[in-house]
Amino acid sequence: MKEMLLSSTGQDAKTVAIKAAREAGAILRQHFYRKRKIETKGNRNLVTEADLLSEKCILNILQEEFPGHSILCEESGKHDTESQYRWIIDPLDGTTNYAFGIGHFCVSIALMEGNDILMGILYDPLKEELFEAQAGQGAYLNDSPISVASLRNLNTIVIGFDLGYSDTASKEILVRANALWNPNITFRLMGSGALGIGYVACGRTDLYFHRSLYPWDIAAAILLVREAGGEVTDWEDNPATIRSSEIIACGDFSAYKSLISALK
Repeated sequence: MKEMLLSSTGQDAKTVAIKAAREAGAILRQHFYRKRKIETKGNRNLVTEADLLSEKCILNILQEEFPGHSILCEESGKHDTESQYRWIIDPLDGTTNYAFGIGHFCVSIALMEGNDILMGILYDPLKEELFEAQAGQGAYLNDSPISVASLRNLNTIVIGFDLGYSDTASKEILVRANALWNPNITFRLMGSGALGIGYVACGRTDLYFHRSLYPWDIAAAILLVREAGGEVTDWEDNPATIRSSEIIACGDFSAYKSLISALK
């Protein structure tokens, strides 16, 4: 970060964020193996008790350590202050996976200063994988440096995508995926936008796309990909921001230009 940002107890922001992600992840892990109470917020948009408990845990930690900062959460919305710093929180990205016992989900926490993403944390509590990035300091997975995939043969790449909650966007995504279809290309419907982008950052997938996202889905993951040597754009080839609902994440856009053109 530009300069060390210390909490009320003298901890740096990354330490606090990691603590919050791990404690919230422990709650998700504990409740994952229990019978889950599921409610709906909208079309295919689920929420579980674990979402709320995870968010409460993160909020409690951040508001105690950085009481003057603004916070944007998926479940409870905005907690605004006059601060230039804002935390962007998704307490459970991949709720549908979680609700039906599919073990692919994460906690996502990002810190912004104005429009700049300073730090991003993703934590997968079942795999105990912690992705982290700070602006200008690279990207890491469990303390080991990560990078986007090196160029592979176009017939051996892995493409991830997700549908989201909009029927119109979901149908269009399937049309776009069909346009890319090649019997040698591997497709994965991820179920977590944050991990879908994060997997590009660590080279597990070559490309990820989505057309119906929210700030808390992508704030941390955008920084991870950029610090890992890749890029995330909107559908018009502009650098993605946390307000970009439609994104493409890729290690090397020029190398996959033909695929991205077909996608659009």
